[in-house]
Amino acid sequence: MDVQVKPQHRLKTGAEFKASLDDGRQVWIGGRKLARVADDPGIGAGINLLAEMFDDQFDPEHADATTFRDETGTLASRSWQVPRTLEELQARRRMIEYTSLKTAGTFGRPPDLAPTICVGLLAYLPIFKDKVSAFDGCKPDFAENIERYIAFGRDHNLTAAESLTGPQNDRSNGFASAASLLRVKSVEAGGVRISGAKSVGSVAAQSNELFFTNLGYRDTPPDACIWGSIPIATDGIKLVSRETLSNPGADPFDHPLGHKGEEADQIVIFDNVFVPKDRIFNLGDPSLLKYYGPVCTWAHWHVLTRLAVKAELFVGCGELVVDMLGTAAMPAVQGMIGELIEYAQALRAFIIAAEAQAKPTEGGVMAPDVCTLTAGRLFSIQHYPRIIHRLQEMCGQGLVMRFGRASFDNPDIGHHLEALLPGRGVNARVKEQLMNFIWDFTTSGLAGRVALFENVNASPAPRLRERLYNEFKRDHMAAQVRKLAGIE
Repeated sequence: MDVQVKPQHRLKTGAEFKASLDDGRQVWIGGRKLARVADDPGIGAGINLLAEMFDDQFDPEHADATTFRDETGTLASRSWQVPRTLEELQARRRMIEYTSLKTAGTFGRPPDLAPTICVGLLAYLPIFKDKVSAFDGCKPDFAENIERYIAFGRDHNLTAAESLTGPQNDRSNGFASAASLLRVKSVEAGGVRISGAKSVGSVAAQSNELFFTNLGYRDTPPDACIWGSIPIATDGIKLVSRETLSNPGADPFDHPLGHKGEEADQIVIFDNVFVPKDRIFNLGDPSLLKYYGPVCTWAHWHVLTRLAVKAELFVGCGELVVDMLGTAAMPAVQGMIGELIEYAQALRAFIIAAEAQAKPTEGGVMAPDVCTLTAGRLFSIQHYPRIIHRLQEMCGQGLVMRFGRASFDNPDIGHHLEALLPGRGVNARVKEQLMNFIWDFTTSGLAGRVALFENVNASPAPRLRERLYNEFKRDHMAAQVRKLAGIE
């Protein structure tokens, strides 16, 4: 009789993750097609950083944050944990905090983000159970596919990218936007073929899978109502990457963050791509597109948590700057530090409040409060540029006058720099190393891209205010005013 041996874990090593990306995927950068995705220095350095996250799953220091025991007792990546209780929701947040610290928040869509979209689909499983395909030749079981995909992602420790928005084009012309929508072109045995494009496919070139849909617009035709996931190396998927802005290969002293590479953003072109029947979560039902917002609740919770971790790093930077510059006793500087603390504490409070008001969904998944998350995301992007500016002000000329390790090591000039630029209780090199980190974090080309991404990724402020208007329940507040004012 065959004895089934229970696996000890469902985890990948960093080497296994890197090997999984050598799958023939089609990636272009600077007009050049890459033979291997890791061949581009910036993308490749980012892959190395992601690989460290996989290895950290086996490190006792990080195991609690990065892994959990699934229902069978097997160790799995916490990226794929489905939070059914408040305690599990808070435990899942530890993974977000870990990936945010690992990248200093510069990866807006780290590997644990896209799985939150899958969790969002599972959260509304009863809704998807009641829906059917509009195409007679292809009738997937949406709910069964969602459950199977969650298990598949967990069992294979997959990374995934999510790309939901369309490419930017002429907004005055409705047809121009519609032209890039993902659309079903043909129905075949076992699936459908789709064409179109998605934009800002962050980390897609560095992931195993792509999670896609069209955002729901009024009068979206059935052939554009599709939700699914496919391997990045699927025939017909073409990734066109933006230029990279990091400093791969640089001395870590000169670029403490930039030398680690970055997440790469791509336009994802679907050129007659076959999507198997068992990877389709919606096909032709416009009513399911309105669940985009609710399904993304956990992704928005991820965004806000990552921004809170970055805010706490801003406080840490500020504290080190005033300590090394000897400016802590100045009231104006104390006020600047206070402003950084205010921002960090406010974001952390939004997260705690959203979790405290969490409720189970129709599918039994614990969901943070949507309106609290939306208000937190709005607060974060409104204040982000000012917080960056405050930290830059505190650094003064230190961010402008950076010289690099080579200058300090040069025997003709290095001793002058050491004598002229020491900090309070630290030598000139240590002070410069801090300024180099803050440069990469707030001021470099990579930091500029991250700042722009934060605004787009969180949704622009007017859109968030509109969402608050539509989702925040105000009736009881109006009723209280009526009662106090004596209005019948």
